[in-house]
Amino acid sequence: MATTPYFSSKLFTFLKDLKANNDRDWFNDNKPRYEKEVKEAAVRFISDFAPQLGKISPHFRADPRPVGGSLFRIYRDTRFAKDKTPYKTHVGIHFRHELAKTAHAPGFYLHLEPASAFVGAGIWRPEPKVAQLIRQAIVDDPDRWKKIMKRKAFRESFSLSGDSLKRPPKGVEPDHPLIDDLKRKDFIAISDLTQKSATSSDFMKQFTASCRGVAPLVEFICDALSVPY
Repeated sequence: MATTPYFSSKLFTFLKDLKANNDRDWFNDNKPRYEKEVKEAAVRFISDFAPQLGKISPHFRADPRPVGGSLFRIYRDTRFAKDKTPYKTHVGIHFRHELAKTAHAPGFYLHLEPASAFVGAGIWRPEPKVAQLIRQAIVDDPDRWKKIMKRKAFRESFSLSGDSLKRPPKGVEPDHPLIDDLKRKDFIAISDLTQKSATSSDFMKQFTASCRGVAPLVEFICDALSVPY
């Protein structure tokens, strides 16, 4: 495992510059910066995180392939978007479940962006049937859900995030004690990062500890979906 930082201030500087110059000509001129400061750094981090992730759960994958692996592409899909800028101005790394085929699956996540870096875990934008399975698991075992939320490692670093339904889901009473969680569209937890921590030499240790602290939430979701954890 590397003893020097995986990510440097140059990564964040590149992302700031990209945000100010989000066009293909500028990106092509600065592609060597992207390859070295972003892509190579991220791939190295993913590769070194693999054994740490295996200790948290053997059913999630740290895939260092530069295309089709854990690192999200820098290119935006603008086909149906009003925003036609071609590039993402953040770095996204998703450690998906081994059975996952898309990003909408249980996993651990690292988001690097100037002034908005964070560690995430859970499942983002699940299909309605999948979301209903998670809600049902909360209804069936509310004590386990509440225990996860109250764990020190979770409570001190993470908070639930994402979008919610405007009305209670079908079959759930509006006065249910866990109604706020049952109305969630996203079942994700977020822990904010500073640029200083993300560029520190012990960031691998910090990130691993964060994933371990939020792992009970991911395990709950896996159990709800009947996939191995």
